[in-house]
Amino acid sequence: MIKSGQQHIESLRDGRTIFLDGEKISDATTHPAYRSAIASVGRMYDFQCRPDNRALMTYDTGDGTPAGRIWQLPRSYEELKARRLGLEAWSELHAGFLGRAPDHVASCISGMYMGLDVFKAYDSDRARALADYYRYARDNDLYLTYVIINPQADRSKSASQQKDALLSTGVVDRDPEGITVRGAKMLATGGIMANEVFVTCIQPLQPGDEKYAISFVIPMNAKGLKILSRKSYELAAPDVFDNPLASRFDENDAVLYFDDVKVPWERVFIVDSIDMCQKQFHATPAHVYQNYQAQIRLAVKLRFLLGIAHRITEINGIGGFPQVREMLGQLAAEASMVDAFVAAMEAKGTVHGVYFVPDRHMLYAAQTLTQQLYTKVINTLRELAGGGMIMLPSSVKDFDNPEINALIEKTQQSPAANAADKVKFYKLAWDAVGSEFASRHTQYEMFYAGATFVTKAHSYRTYDWRAATGLLDRMLAGYDRSGDRRSA
Repeated sequence: MIKSGQQHIESLRDGRTIFLDGEKISDATTHPAYRSAIASVGRMYDFQCRPDNRALMTYDTGDGTPAGRIWQLPRSYEELKARRLGLEAWSELHAGFLGRAPDHVASCISGMYMGLDVFKAYDSDRARALADYYRYARDNDLYLTYVIINPQADRSKSASQQKDALLSTGVVDRDPEGITVRGAKMLATGGIMANEVFVTCIQPLQPGDEKYAISFVIPMNAKGLKILSRKSYELAAPDVFDNPLASRFDENDAVLYFDDVKVPWERVFIVDSIDMCQKQFHATPAHVYQNYQAQIRLAVKLRFLLGIAHRITEINGIGGFPQVREMLGQLAAEASMVDAFVAAMEAKGTVHGVYFVPDRHMLYAAQTLTQQLYTKVINTLRELAGGGMIMLPSSVKDFDNPEINALIEKTQQSPAANAADKVKFYKLAWDAVGSEFASRHTQYEMFYAGATFVTKAHSYRTYDWRAATGLLDRMLAGYDRSGDRRSA
C-alpha cells in the first residue's frame, strides 16, 4: 500500500499522451522538461517509505495495514494534528513549491468520502463508486491531480452558451458501460506526474448546463485523453546551481482535452446534477479538507521565504538596521499568522459524522488573507535584496573561467559568505522571487483558491454573524434614550 519513488516513476511510463513544443512526448520520466520534477516527487515517496518515517507518514487503516497519511480520515483532534505533521514534513521536501503534490487531491477525495451520506442521498450507485474509488486510490497510493475549471472563453456566458457547445468537457453519450465525454478542462497542475485525474466543475453551473455537471476519475493514460503542457520552466533551467527551484520543482500545468473518452460507471460520482456538483465540495468536508492541506503547504513555503529574507540581511550586512528588523518583524508576524490559522482550524475543528474536520470559517478567513499576503511577502523580499538578486554571474560556467572568477571574487563580496556562496544564495532567492518560475508561483498563490471575491464570499457565508449581532443587540438593550441602565 506504500509505494517507493521508483515504483511511482515506473507507473508514469504508461503511454499517456503529452504534447510540448509541437511534439508528442513518449516518456515524461526521462524528458528534460519533466524528469527532475518527477524525481522530486519520487523522493517524497521514498521519504514516506523510510522505516524511521513510518509513524510520521503512515497510519493504520484498521486492519493492521498501513496507508499514507494523505488518505487518513481523522476521528479526533489528535489524529487531525498527526496527519498535519506528516503533511508538513512532506511539504518541507519541496519548500511548499509543489502546490499540487499528492496530498492535495487526496485530501479532496478523502473529504468527499467523509461526506458519503450526501452522495447516498443523491444516488446510491454513485456513492458506492466513490467509496470504492477512495479505497482503491488509498490502497494503491495513487497520485491524483484534478481539473475543476472550464476553459476561459466568453466568461459572460455559461458553459452551454459558449460558441462551441463542447468547449468545456461534457457528456456526449452513455450506455450500460459508462459515459463518454468530450471537451477541455483546466488546470491540470501536476498532471504530468500524476497517476489519475479527478474531473468535475467547481464553478457554479446554470440551468441548461446539465451535461457539464459531471464528476469522475480516470487514469492519465486513458484512451482519447490529451495533455497539452504549458511551457516547461525546468527545460529552460538545465543547471541546478542557476535555477535550484525551477530545475527541480516545476510541477507543470496543462489543459486536458477529452477526445471522446469513455468513463466506466464505477468511476462516475455525479452525472447531470448541477446541484450535486456544488454539494460534493460544500456539503461534504472536501473543500475545507483540501484547502486546509493547501494552508499547511503555504505555511511551510512562507517559512522558507522568511529564511531567504533573513539570509538577505546577513549577506548584505544590514541585519542590525532598525528599519530592517522592523521589516523582518512584520514578515515574522505574517508568517506566524498562517501557522496560527492552521492551529485554529484544528483547535476549533468540528465533528462531521464520525470524523473530525478543520473549522470551516478559520479556513476561509485564512484563504482571504493569504491571497493578499503572498505578493506582499514577495515584494518585501525584493525590497530587502535591492539589486543583489539581479547583478549575478550569467551562469555557473563563469566560475570555470579564471579571469571571470577573479572578478566574481572581487565584485560579489559579503561579510557573511564567500563569493561563490553569495552567488549560490542569490540565484536561489531570484528563483523564488523573480524568475519566470517565481512569477508563476505568485499567480498560483493568488488564484488557486479561486478569485478573491469567491474566497471573501466563503468567509462571509461561514462567519458567525449571529454571535456578532447578538453581542451588539445585548449592548444596545443595556440602556435607553435617557441613559438609564437596564437590567441585563
